[in-house]
Amino acid sequence: MATLNLKDLELATATVESATPVVVEKRKSNKDAHGRSYGTGRRKNSIARVWIKPGSGTVTVNGCAFEKYFARETHRMIIMQPFDTTKTLGQFDITCTVLGGGHTGQAGAIRHGVARALDQFEPELHALLRKAGFLTRDPRAVERKKYGKHKARKSTQFSKR
Repeated sequence: MATLNLKDLELATATVESATPVVVEKRKSNKDAHGRSYGTGRRKNSIARVWIKPGSGTVTVNGCAFEKYFARETHRMIIMQPFDTTKTLGQFDITCTVLGGGHTGQAGAIRHGVARALDQFEPELHALLRKAGFLTRDPRAVERKKYGKHKARKSTQFSKR
């Protein structure tokens, strides 16, 4: 077993004290010429391009109101979760185009895009969005079908005779 002598200990503390302090640089808000921020969201096979700008809280999905596009209340609730978490509900207008997948995947993709756009618009909200898990892409996707199986894992019915 190695022993430390006093010289080694003094040398170690001297190098720690002489280290330069770490400077944390604040991120700037990233807005375009129209005052909008952009975020790309992905979930399952869906991809959403989301723009947010200060406004009254209107949400437009593929050119129509999101109440009409998403019939289920749960899908609308999923989309608005980042605003509920950051307490900015009704302060931003959302315009998004989404393609691929079904409504559940599209709602999740829009939520991911909204969170990323909010992070670009106000970097101070990054910690709240990260803690809630909105900035992380959900990696779950449909498993592929295997040959010799009915579905991805479902086998043929067992026959005793």
